[in-house]
Order: sequence, then C-alpha cells, then structure tokens
Amino acid sequence: MAIGKEGNVKWVDGLRGLASTLVVLTHIARAFDGDLFLPVSAEGTSPRLLQLPFLRILVQGRIGVTIFSFVTGYVCALKPIKLYRQNNQDAAFTSIAKSALRRVPRLVIPCAFATFISWIMAELGMFLIGKRSDCWWCGMTAPDQVPNIFVAFKSLIFNIINTWTKGANAYDGNQWTLLPLLRGSMQVYTFIIATSYIQPRYRMIASMMMYFYFYIGGDSAFGMQFFWGVFLCDVQNTPAATEWLTNRPKTSRLLAIIFLTLGLYVASYPEGHAEWATWSHQMFKVLVRITPSNPDFPRYASGIGLQLITLGLHFSPGLRDFLSSKYLLWLGKQSFAVYLLHGPLLRSVLCWMVYGIHLPPDISNENGDTIQGKLVFPNGWRLMLSLPFWIPLNYGVAMLWTGYVDPWCANLTEKIVSYVNLDRDEKGILLPQ
Repeated sequence: MAIGKEGNVKWVDGLRGLASTLVVLTHIARAFDGDLFLPVSAEGTSPRLLQLPFLRILVQGRIGVTIFSFVTGYVCALKPIKLYRQNNQDAAFTSIAKSALRRVPRLVIPCAFATFISWIMAELGMFLIGKRSDCWWCGMTAPDQVPNIFVAFKSLIFNIINTWTKGANAYDGNQWTLLPLLRGSMQVYTFIIATSYIQPRYRMIASMMMYFYFYIGGDSAFGMQFFWGVFLCDVQNTPAATEWLTNRPKTSRLLAIIFLTLGLYVASYPEGHAEWATWSHQMFKVLVRITPSNPDFPRYASGIGLQLITLGLHFSPGLRDFLSSKYLLWLGKQSFAVYLLHGPLLRSVLCWMVYGIHLPPDISNENGDTIQGKLVFPNGWRLMLSLPFWIPLNYGVAMLWTGYVDPWCANLTEKIVSYVNLDRDEKGILLPQ
C-alpha cells in the first residue's frame, strides 16, 4: 500500500539530508561557540538568537543522529512490510536476506576508506593547526601524528576494527554512531522476520512494545527510534490510516501543526543548565516525571521531539512532498559522504581558514619547561567569512565521494556478495529427520 496520498516514500531521504546538515552545523557550533548549547550564556543573562527555542535546533543539532536511527528503522522495514501486506512472505524473506548481507560491507568499506584518508591527513600533519588551537573540539577529536610508520599503520588497523567492536575511532570520532546503527538494522530485520506471519495490527503493537522496552532501558537515541520507524512505516502502509488522512484534511492539518510545533519545542531542550531559563526548566520538570531514573535528558528530549515531529509529517502529505523536493533529495544523496568527511575537513581546512597555516612557537615557563604554544580564536567574523567557502567545499568533496568512491564501494560489495552467495539452483544438504 502506498505511503501518503501521493504514494510518497522519498521524504525519508529528504529528512536524512536535513539530519546530515544539522550534524555539520552542530559540530561547527561545538567547535567554536559552545554557549549555543546552553539556554543562555550565563545565569541571569538574556538569550542570544540561536539560544531561543526552535532556532537552537539548527546549531544544537543533537536530533541529527536520532533522525538517522529513525530512518534506519523505517527503511529496513519498508519493503518487507509492503510485501507482507500482499501475503508475499517468501519475497520479503529474500529481500531481507539480500539487504542484511549487503548492509555490512556497504557500511564497513566506505567507513574504512574514510578512516584511511583521515589517517593519511594525520600523518601529513594536516590536523596540527587544529590540535594547537584553542578550539577544544578540534584538539580533542584530532588524531595524533605518529612518527613511526609501523606504529601508525598498526593504529590505523586497530581503529578500523575498533569502530565495529567498541564504537570508537581515533581518526574520525563521528563514526561512533555506525556500530549502533548497524546493530539496530539487524535488530529490525530480526523483528520483521519474527513477525512475518502475524496480523499487521499485532505487529504494530509488538513494535510499540519494543519501543517502550528501549524507552525504559534508556536507549533513547537508537533503540527507541528504530522501532518507532518500524511502527510508523506500518501505520503509513495501513489503508485505514491513508483513508483517514484523505477524508479529514482539515483535522490532519491541525494535528500536523500541533505535533510539529510541540516536537520542535521539546527537541529544543538544552544540553546543560536547563534551570537557567524558564522554558527549559519547566520542560525539565516534565521530563523528570515521564522518563526512567537517571536518564540522558537531552537525548530523551530529542527522541520524544522527533517522534512528535514525524507524527506531524504523517498528518501532512504536503510537508512530506516538501521533503521530497529535488534539493532536499540531493542533500539526502550526499548525507553519508557529508557525515564521513565533514569532521576531517573541519579539523583541517576550516581551522586553517580561521587560525591560519602557521604553528605557534613553543614557549618556556619560569621553570624552564617547554610548553606548546596555542593559537587563539581571532573573532567570530573570521569564522563567519570562512563558512560560505568551507560549506560548499564540504559538499563539493561529498559529491566527488558520492560520484566516484561510493560506486566503487558498491561494486566491491556486489563482488563480495556474488562470491559468497549460494547458487540459485543449488539446494544444499537436507538435514536428517
């Protein structure tokens, strides 16, 4: 059954494109203006423009990873659920098997290649300006230059493996999200297979049970979003839900406005010092009552906010059409490349544009100890003048990746899959009765 009045399923790609853009903006803000993550810069002061509710989502950007999780659950469930509703379980099983097999190399290969590029940049000293600057995020996330090539190569291999075992990568810290996203996709595939022969209404109940399982367990950024994506996918493939939207356009628009406004407001919750502003302090009091003990309040706020936003999108086919515009679909096409590449480009090129290309001289203290000199952030105008050049550069490099590297990774994946796949006419060995 088609999704929405026009059968529009592309809106999730547009949403993914917005998510990657938000991730880039949040890392710029985190690197150069950490006060934007607070409701006000200091207790008792007035908020800046980008510290206000709604607007702060643009630079706070925490919701970006949450969107990736939602889209993962939605996309992994989409084709199997459609086939289930056609009573074509065998085709759905084949689809799941193919998708699950390809998903691992389609993530691991490009991520390993991106790590290799970042490793080369580190060994060439391209992150030294960032490490010697007063940009704490750049210094914390920039890998060290290793003078011994054998030790450096060992570090490269270790970090490629560590990405998929511990969720950590010294050459690109942004890859920490990929392990839970891969794990979540496999959880969704398992859930979809396990519920293949039950009625859709009970599968929706089961997906909401999984949602509340992760809600209680505190996995607000990933587990909750995976199964919210499955649930909403099932709802939008339900004929009664589509008919309801078609027959009640005014009510649908009203509900869309309510859910979108409330969702964006909740997602605005700051990362720290919620007590410094009335609106965030009131939201804190609500979150304390509805979340488990000792939660990550900002992550829960983003998670609950996204669910309200996606409900608003469900009730608004027009907004889904907007997310399916060619410009947002283009952003969605570049989203994975942008996510992989923006960190190394920020720690190198953007730092050069802001701080210059010369390392500061070392200084000696009164005890005769040598201390590395620090580059001081010049001013906000230097950053603002750099961004109109750096952001297009970021997306230009992402286009090259999408046009050349990604097809190479896809071809390598297909070669691996074709090599390990069972021949279509091969029956295998029958087990004894």
